[in-house]
Amino acid sequence: MPARVSPGSEPAAAELVILLHGVAMPACVLHRLARRLAAAGFRVVNHDYPWRALTLEQIAREHLPAGLRAAGAAEAPRVHFVGHSLGALIVRLHLAERRPPNLGRVVLLGPPNAGSAVADRLDRSRLCRRLVGPNLPRLGTATPGAVAPRLPAPDYEAGVIAGARSINPVFARWLERPNDGAVSVASARLAGARDFLVVPHSHTVMLWRAAVAAQVIAFLRTGRFNPAPAGGAG
Repeated sequence: MPARVSPGSEPAAAELVILLHGVAMPACVLHRLARRLAAAGFRVVNHDYPWRALTLEQIAREHLPAGLRAAGAAEAPRVHFVGHSLGALIVRLHLAERRPPNLGRVVLLGPPNAGSAVADRLDRSRLCRRLVGPNLPRLGTATPGAVAPRLPAPDYEAGVIAGARSINPVFARWLERPNDGAVSVASARLAGARDFLVVPHSHTVMLWRAAVAAQVIAFLRTGRFNPAPAGGAG
């Protein structure tokens, strides 16, 4: 599907933010974050991609570049990226190979930067492999084709937000504590990142919290998260 641009955006003057959702999720899971970024003055593209039909590599090398061209990313003053889960790995692979000259900053939300043990376990199931598609093993720590171990450290300004609360007791048992139910805090850490923040939310709930959105905005503007933790019901 084509990228979705937030309403009321001014394409020429505003800095551009590209959002990428995670596996087994629609782009609408990021709509609340997109609205908050737009209200902060950014032009926002919530990039939807066919996570079951294309591999992570195809998305990073073909689908995302096409979306960037459609969004006029090359003409933006700066282009920032915010990736959640699988979307974070897509961003990292894309920037490792095709870093734009007007690159701004990057925020990775719940990223399996060292892979996810949940993906390792689910990849043992033929049913799960069929349901999730080709990107399930790519999210793992040691599965054939795991992408995270092969990605270089960022040479750009990247900030990582990790969740430390799980609402999935089954997945949580497969992960090192603390974790967000899909990715452990330890796995989210990234050598070379400019800043790292742990929030008391699960893998998906963090996307809907106003305090987390405020931290994303703070990093895009300054290259640092705010000192106060992003918590609460916001």
